[in-house]
Amino acid sequence: MSEHAPVGGRSAQLKHTGLRPGWTTGACATAATTAAYTALLTGDFPDPVTITLPKGQTPAFALAAEELARGRATAAVVKDAGDDPDVTHGALIRASVRVLPAGSGVVFRAGPGVGTVTRPGLPLDVGEPAINPVPRQMMRDHVAEVAARHGGAGDVEITVSVDHGEEIARSTWNPRLGILGGLSVLGTTGVVVPYSCSAWIDSIRRGVDVARAAGRTHVAGCTGSTSEKTVVALYGLPEDALLDMGDFAGAVLKYVRRHPVERLTVCGGFAKLSKLAAGHMDLHSARSQVDKGFLAELARRGGADEELAAEVAAANTGLAALQSCAAGGVPLGDLVAATARDQALEVLRGAPVTVDVVCVDRAGTVVGRSTPKGP
Repeated sequence: MSEHAPVGGRSAQLKHTGLRPGWTTGACATAATTAAYTALLTGDFPDPVTITLPKGQTPAFALAAEELARGRATAAVVKDAGDDPDVTHGALIRASVRVLPAGSGVVFRAGPGVGTVTRPGLPLDVGEPAINPVPRQMMRDHVAEVAARHGGAGDVEITVSVDHGEEIARSTWNPRLGILGGLSVLGTTGVVVPYSCSAWIDSIRRGVDVARAAGRTHVAGCTGSTSEKTVVALYGLPEDALLDMGDFAGAVLKYVRRHPVERLTVCGGFAKLSKLAAGHMDLHSARSQVDKGFLAELARRGGADEELAAEVAAANTGLAALQSCAAGGVPLGDLVAATARDQALEVLRGAPVTVDVVCVDRAGTVVGRSTPKGP
């Protein structure tokens, strides 16, 4: 998905990284709203349209579409996520603004491709369009500024749409969170920081919120679809109790520490969870590695002799280390699971959460499992 319209008004690169930042869907919706309401009051669309973000940046957005009719104006911008691998990069964000009777304030609607909240636990009420609080405030602020500048009353209905948003949303957490019909309009700063994974981590948090609101007492943080299938088979957990943790074990643990559930299962591949056992909270291969020396020490604790420990330390992969220990009668998978559980409890810092860990291979077979343990 490539950019279809130029977007200006920002530094070309993030300091130190060489990566180009982008704009959130909330910033794009605010830009489109500002342009549409300006056209509604003046007859002309500002192009490019400049907005002010919460931290003071003033980016300018080129318009990709505009339409002015009696009592309504619509503008659109193409989302540029910069160098972040964002599924909404290149999406066309539209805002349609309609004048309402005096005293109506600003009313938000979900157009095609924007979801609607259907479950409690999110920062929006059930039935509301999935336009998050900060983007809503940004749009309100810009409506007020345009009204003050051009003599409007500021009483408007804003309908936000995203072309093909319902299809794109299938690649996001929205269906699991009970946001149906499309994407969410997101962002707290207006800026997308490449590879910060802030949207994924925010989805983890919202997943915990939805599970708690649904009364779930047992949730599972899973590294992928295979581990999800395993915990469903083991525990019969419903979909809204499954957290797509990916590599962000620390994000799950830190949020559950502040928002406890009775029981947390962490399930994932043996190699990834060996990193958690070694104290890593980010399990991505670019940011943490399987420590074969650590695995060798665990094997010694499990009864491995020095020959087997040396074989583990020299193994090419975590799976090879696991297989060597299995042949030698050492339960390395269970040792990794128990040590990862204890690391998780350290991060939880006494929060009232019982934790267990399940390690699986690529086929989903359980190769290590801890007993549940609480604070």
